[in-house]
Amino acid sequence: MEGRRVFVLIPALALVVCFASTCPAAHASHGDFNRTSFPPGFIFGTASAAYQYEGGWNEGGRGPSIWDTFTHRFPDKIADRSSGDVADDSYHKYKEDVKIMKEMGMDAYRFSISWTRILPNGSLSGGINKDGIQYYNNLINELISKGLKPFVTMFHWDSPQALEDQYGGFLSSKIIEDYRDYAEACFREFGDRVKHWITFNEPWSFCSSGYASGTFAPGRCSSWVGNNCSTGDSGTEPYIAAHHQLLAHAAAVQLYRSRYQASQKGIIGITLVSHWFVPYSPNSKSNDAAAERALDFMFGWFMDPLTHGEYPMSMRALVGKRLPKFSKEQSEMVKGSFDFIGLNYYTANYANALPLSNNGLNVSYTTDSRANLTGVRNGIPIGRMAASSWLYIYPRGIRELLLYTKRKYNNPLIFITENGVDEYNNKSLPLEEALKDDYRIEFYYRHLQYLHMAIKEGANVKGYFAWSLLDNFEWTNGYTVRFGINFVDYDNGQKRYPKNSAHWFKQFLAPRYPHY
Repeated sequence: MEGRRVFVLIPALALVVCFASTCPAAHASHGDFNRTSFPPGFIFGTASAAYQYEGGWNEGGRGPSIWDTFTHRFPDKIADRSSGDVADDSYHKYKEDVKIMKEMGMDAYRFSISWTRILPNGSLSGGINKDGIQYYNNLINELISKGLKPFVTMFHWDSPQALEDQYGGFLSSKIIEDYRDYAEACFREFGDRVKHWITFNEPWSFCSSGYASGTFAPGRCSSWVGNNCSTGDSGTEPYIAAHHQLLAHAAAVQLYRSRYQASQKGIIGITLVSHWFVPYSPNSKSNDAAAERALDFMFGWFMDPLTHGEYPMSMRALVGKRLPKFSKEQSEMVKGSFDFIGLNYYTANYANALPLSNNGLNVSYTTDSRANLTGVRNGIPIGRMAASSWLYIYPRGIRELLLYTKRKYNNPLIFITENGVDEYNNKSLPLEEALKDDYRIEFYYRHLQYLHMAIKEGANVKGYFAWSLLDNFEWTNGYTVRFGINFVDYDNGQKRYPKNSAHWFKQFLAPRYPHY
């Protein structure tokens, strides 16, 4: 959308907001608002990721990923010094997990494939791991046998350590061909049953945290950042890694469309994440512009090339020569390289303008947008803070982000591929108390209400996936927080227990259209 950015804040929904564990809404259906409030065929599901769920890190022929290396080599970078070595043990418990989803009334399951479970050293030169193929065949077949649609993400941050060692992973253009080969193996082996493919999950998170702040694997950043990175450049590498992810994505989509889509009859897209950004001061042109730049540097960084074939003007102006350029051929390949967009929404920030110049010293992706982002204004948070310090609960942001996408990016087909909230892992709580997550019920109810409003206003959304089916390894937070609608007892064989939110979802999903 060209011209001055206009931010519209709508009044809070007319509902009782209750976050206490004794919330009376916990076991209510919230009136007539349920599955049938959404259009026929709307898909409800839960989401997961291989490194956070599977475990079996050195079983079945799987090769090491950069997250295996990161957690084993730098345990101090994880809050509780943990790893995904065992995680939820979904490698062995996948049938139980599918049963849980079926009993809740879910329609679909979004999971990711571990690249190194298919190609242990990342490339075809090392051969395809038949045990890995068999594991995912078993999972996909189990889902389909229970009436659940598999939504498959091919990359959720766990790139092969072998390719990191060989040529620097996503810092090298060589990874485009290796990723395309990996994607083809997935299409060939699973595409007869998988009808929804996601090439990459949140390239923004992978590139900003892995190469600018150094908090995620592969843990690269400039020495002055202070996160004990042994090497990296926060002012160039995030952009290079993102550029190669976009090109790898486009190459995989081109391959799928030319060789597999007609016969397999699936669709393919990419999952992006974006916060919503609210100007710090109302009626401030500079803060309006800062909020717009914040959206450009998080969401537009990928949506602009996917829609228009080039990076946002604000990025080209502020990053300059540090921002890679698409050749004409690359631009045409990236432009339109999606059948749908997966969109992850969690939170919102205030944005205000920063000075334009730092004399070229200490340049970083994190400051290039010249927007200061904060969850607090005048001592008051934009919404209640969850267990994760970055997560402020701001349900109306999902509507604002969807309508912004509708206006600016030609109203693409969208699946909300993640939305959720966490609580602290309080080990002193009795199990009965730990299952009382009624504030999570309110979180989902309010976000679904705003999502429903956005659909009524024309946003082309066809599905919603809650993050997450289970508590899991939450990256740098380890197991100190819990995002699941089902509780995992890590001290007793990863046993699963439904939280109140799981019971609520079952009730929400119980009503069916006549054709179901």
